[in-house]
Amino acid sequence: MKTTISQVANHLEQTVTIGAWLSNKRSSGKIAFLQLRDGTGFMQGVVVKSDVSEEIFQIAKGLTQETSIYVTGKIVEDTRSKFGYEMQVSGIEVIHESHDYPITPKEHGIEFLMDHRHLWLRSKKQHAVMKIRNEIIRATYNFFNENGYVKIDPPILTGSSAEGTTELFHTKYFEEEAYLSQSGQLYMEAAAMAFGKVFSFGPTFRAEKSKTRRHLIEFWMIEPEMAFVTHEESLEIQENYVSYVVKSVLDNCQLELDILERDLSKLENITAPFPRISYDDAITLLKEKGFTDIEWGEDFGAPHETAIAEDFDKPVFITNYPAEIKAFYMKPVPDRPEVVLCADLIAPEGYGEIIGGSQRIDDLELMKERYEQHGLTGPEYKWYQELRKYGSVPHSGFGLGLERTVAWISGVDHVRETIPFPRLLNRLYP
Repeated sequence: MKTTISQVANHLEQTVTIGAWLSNKRSSGKIAFLQLRDGTGFMQGVVVKSDVSEEIFQIAKGLTQETSIYVTGKIVEDTRSKFGYEMQVSGIEVIHESHDYPITPKEHGIEFLMDHRHLWLRSKKQHAVMKIRNEIIRATYNFFNENGYVKIDPPILTGSSAEGTTELFHTKYFEEEAYLSQSGQLYMEAAAMAFGKVFSFGPTFRAEKSKTRRHLIEFWMIEPEMAFVTHEESLEIQENYVSYVVKSVLDNCQLELDILERDLSKLENITAPFPRISYDDAITLLKEKGFTDIEWGEDFGAPHETAIAEDFDKPVFITNYPAEIKAFYMKPVPDRPEVVLCADLIAPEGYGEIIGGSQRIDDLELMKERYEQHGLTGPEYKWYQELRKYGSVPHSGFGLGLERTVAWISGVDHVRETIPFPRLLNRLYP
């Protein structure tokens, strides 16, 4: 009977066959321990010389790293391993021998590993990170589907900037100038006016010449947009969503979190509601912490976000930033137009901003003013203005960066390990 490593618990004391690769091996004169992986998980296979033919034992002793095999044997409990099961091997069929596999159990430098990313993905820790990423994606779809959202796919090629910045990848679109999307948000606002509550999940691109551990050139964003929803209501949705995702990972990725040696107590504490601190109070807090050079009106960098997060054991919302340092579409705070109804959600443990969100301007005349202030006078923005012309309503939305969220929940240091094939300032291979 064929099965997979992830399903062996259903075949206790049964003989099964699994297609697998040999990730590692150790052997003595009378026994060989095979570390097997099949894509669904990792498991040990034990080959005892006295229990198999001489031919099978010699095959087991001669297996090389990443050789592909069909391995047959009885599934038994193994209380010594976190996985809980192992195979008592009775048969091995070699599919393809692997020779001189470049990633050995010894230590390798990060550039070497990144050059071999197509192979590094096979390793136990990288496998665990990708499984956690997959669980976050699965939980995301569940959360929004359960709460009545419609998934809408915005275009990747656009004729305008969502954020009004110059950090865009330009491309020719036949005879026109086009850009790779830096956010689907403007299109999601249009979708919200048609469907009420929507979300997107797709790739975005930022032409930032940044080499920090928090930045990628290509990354994935989850961007919900909600009609008839205020900024405060949006904050509640955000904290409930993040809490839901963290709980899903805790419930379904215990083995992966253990492989990554993640401190579960820090994740178990992530439940809504989350604390809030205004931008004004954040400036005061930073000055008290020794950041004497920071002045009101300046944006926060990674050291500032980390310092603020140190005072909280949950993600913290920093609210009501100055309008001058935020996007043109954010709604001003009533009676205080110099700041806007927005918030960045800062993850604990130094992982920085994982969500940016705001209530959007719904007044046509104010939006026209913002267009002029930001020099957005081209015809490519006409459709976006029309959303305020034909049945405008209060609406809010946010964007969660998937890779930063994966890094935080899995506890890895750098976002380059949270996406299968990272695109960095100096890396377009493999």
